Amino acid sequence: MICPVSQFPHYSSKQADRFTGTAFFIVAMTDPSPPNRAAAAAKIAANPSGYKVCEGCDSIVGSGTAICPNCHSYRFDNSPERVTLQARLLGSREQRSVTASDLG
Repeated sequence: MICPVSQFPHYSSKQADRFTGTAFFIVAMTDPSPPNRAAAAAKIAANPSGYKVCEGCDSIVGSGTAICPNCHSYRFDNSPERVTLQARLLGSREQRSVTASDLG
């Protein structure tokens, strides 16, 4: 879970977001079960204006993202049709991308 530091100022493991001036930190999830991709896709499809699709790796990121955290691309498609289509595609299949938890 990614949370703004302003909500939890007592955590010391911060990563500065140099593009928006906001610092974020990652909180470990206590539930080890895999994420419900279909539910996440439905949430994204219900509000496509809050997201955009990376044109480098087809990941869905928040609309405020300047550089894709997965492939470091800076080109995005923010059309609601594309976001909804990609959310439905990603929500209908298992995860294929490598995550930080896979690496260590």
